[in-house]
Amino acid sequence: MSEVPDGDSVSLDMLKKLMAQFAEKRDWNQYHSPRNLLLALVGEVGELAEIFQWKGEVKRGLPNWKEEEKTHLSEELSDVLLYLVRLSDTCGIDLGKAALRKVELNAIKYPVKSYQDVSTSSKKYKQITLETPTSNNGDRNTEKD
Repeated sequence: MSEVPDGDSVSLDMLKKLMAQFAEKRDWNQYHSPRNLLLALVGEVGELAEIFQWKGEVKRGLPNWKEEEKTHLSEELSDVLLYLVRLSDTCGIDLGKAALRKVELNAIKYPVKSYQDVSTSSKKYKQITLETPTSNNGDRNTEKD
């Protein structure tokens, strides 16, 4: 496999090419249908979830985790990423461009101004209530973000 020099970043395109070569060399393309890759991805997400299953809330940076736990986590996160990259490639989706488009759509859906009203005493986001049209019985339905 290819090594990335220190300080260089790894692109989705690089991972896509590496995964395509990996599968090709092993004659695995016959098994890499979108369905099969999705099911493998779901299995890996389950393994990732299992790491957190009985941990309760975990602090950012995982300060109380042992080094071997962090290594295990990095391996499972990598499995999820690699299957996602392979799935998107198999489906003909440019994952990087799709992700950037999704960020843009989310920026429209969740404008900054709506979320900048922060309580100074509690430092928590103000709960925003969006009103939806009235139902047939005249009651108002509301959704909270």
